[in-house]
Amino acid sequence: MMIKPILMSSFLALACACSQSPTNNTSETAVESSTAPEATAPSSGAQVSVSLDDVLATLPDQAKARFQYRNPKETLEFFGVEPGMTVVDTTPGSIWYSGILAKYLGPNGKVIGADRPLSVWEFFGPEYSPPEFLAERVNWPNTWPEERAAEQDENSASFDAIAFGTVSDEYADTADIVLIMREFHNIMAADETDALALQVLGEIHMILKSDGVLGIVQHRAPESASDEWANGSYGYLKASRLITLVETAGFVLEAESDVNANPKDQPSEEDFVWRLPPDLTGSEEDPERREQMLAIGESNRMTLKFRKVSRRS
Repeated sequence: MMIKPILMSSFLALACACSQSPTNNTSETAVESSTAPEATAPSSGAQVSVSLDDVLATLPDQAKARFQYRNPKETLEFFGVEPGMTVVDTTPGSIWYSGILAKYLGPNGKVIGADRPLSVWEFFGPEYSPPEFLAERVNWPNTWPEERAAEQDENSASFDAIAFGTVSDEYADTADIVLIMREFHNIMAADETDALALQVLGEIHMILKSDGVLGIVQHRAPESASDEWANGSYGYLKASRLITLVETAGFVLEAESDVNANPKDQPSEEDFVWRLPPDLTGSEEDPERREQMLAIGESNRMTLKFRKVSRRS
């Protein structure tokens, strides 16, 4: 399955927004690459506990502008994220969500950044993922923790990193929560057979502690849409398909929230998610269409909380 050429530029812009490499994207990437939130200074040298509200209050205005669509407080609380936990952040950005988590989890917590499988990067093609870039991705789990830690202080969580597709057994039963925020469509689009998605989900199952949580936020396709259109290449997935797939991998759907829902986003099969803000692809030279997309806002998103269950031996 190939993404239509007209979509690839926007598809990669969203995909790369969470990488550590700077780009010229002025919407999603600009927010992701903003300076991480500053910690509240301790008054007496003791470790301090910072509330989620306090952490969010320190974010730059450009990030705060996304709160109406990303709802970070409500989303993290829904998934049960608490200080002191070990949380895996898939395709982490400097703010969304590793920068927020680092301050909120605190010195007894850990943020594990998780890169998408290398095959997903390869799926984007050599124009967007040249050999030298792929080599950097292979080494990313070694460089990312040190880079992120250098931006933090003694009251922040520690950092580690993995790449899905190559996760070793040493990470078994180590994470309280794994977050996959607006990313699962990339994994699904890269492999029509679902084998890659099931491999990633299998690694997540291994990483999570007993009763651990998998939290997914994903652009929602209408259930009436064709499977061909809702295969991830246009950014959208059907909730029914995603839930079935995750449950097949050893999870149970514990709760679903509409906190990130946007009923104004009703895509047809001629639409892709990147037509909406922040990308606004396709309306660069069409002010009227741009205003229409801005009136819709960001995508309609499902917010799914899964719980790990023991597999039968």
